[in-house]
Amino acid sequence: MKISLIQMNTQENKAANLAQAEQLIDRAVAEDRPDLVLLPEMFTLLSESLEAKRAQAETLPARTGDGRGADAPGEAYALLRGLAARHRIHVHGGSLLEKDGDKFFNTSVAFDRSGREVARYRKIHLFDVVTPDGKVYAESANVGRGQEIVTYDLEGHTVGCSICYDVRFPELYQALAKRGAEIIVVPSAFTLQTGKDHWEPLLRARAIETETYVLAAAQTGSFANGTRTHYGHSLVADPWGHVIARAQDTVGFVTARLDFGLLRDVRQRIPVAQHKVL
Repeated sequence: MKISLIQMNTQENKAANLAQAEQLIDRAVAEDRPDLVLLPEMFTLLSESLEAKRAQAETLPARTGDGRGADAPGEAYALLRGLAARHRIHVHGGSLLEKDGDKFFNTSVAFDRSGREVARYRKIHLFDVVTPDGKVYAESANVGRGQEIVTYDLEGHTVGCSICYDVRFPELYQALAKRGAEIIVVPSAFTLQTGKDHWEPLLRARAIETETYVLAAAQTGSFANGTRTHYGHSLVADPWGHVIARAQDTVGFVTARLDFGLLRDVRQRIPVAQHKVL
C-alpha cells in the first residue's frame, strides 16, 4: 500500500487553502499514485480570530446507510469526497472545524475510493498549554471534546484515528491497537516550540508501543501574520519505530510504501499484545 502525506501552510483564506489541498493531492496522485492520501489538521483554515474560524465552519451531512450523507455538504467536505471519487483513492481529510448546532468540534472525515464517507472522528484531547516561548493555546475555548474512539477499514487493514495533541496520550493509541489498528493517522499542526523536541520522539514511541504504522501529516511555516509557527516535518514511522519517510521544510508531499509483512514480523518477534496484563 502506498500513502502520501500532504504538508500545507494553511492561512486565513479558506478558498485558497482548499485550492492548495486540491493541487497537492492532484500532484501526489500524478507523481506517486498513492492508495491513501492524508491531509494535516485544520487544513481548511487557520486564524487567530474565533469569529473567522466559526464563520467558515462546516455542518457535516447526516450519515446515511451508504455513507454518502443526506444533506448538502460544505465546500471542504465536497472537495474531499470529490477528490476520492475522481482519483479512486482513499482520502483522510486531516481535520476541519465542524459546526453541530451551537457546538464546534475539530473533526476528521475519511472517504473511500468511491467517495463514500467511512469515518468521522472528533478530537478527544484538546491543546490547552503555554508553550516554552510563552504563547498561550486554549483549544477548549474554541471546540468541544470528542467522545468516541474511531477506526475504519481500508481494504482489509484497520486505520485508527487521532489528531495532533492526542499523540501525547498513549492510552488512546493502545485502545486503537486493541481494536485491531495496523495504521494510525495523526494529522497535526504541531507548534515549532514543541515540535522541535517532541514531534519525532512521540510519533516513534506510539509506533513502537502499538506496533503499527504511524502516519503524521503536518502544517508547516507561519500564519497569523507570522505570530504562530508550525514545525512541519510530516513523517511515516514503521512498526519498528524507524522513520521511513519525512517531508522537507516546505509545502508539498511525501510518499511511502507500507509493508504489512514487516508489521506481522514485528508483532511475531515482540508480541506485546499477548503480554499485556493491564
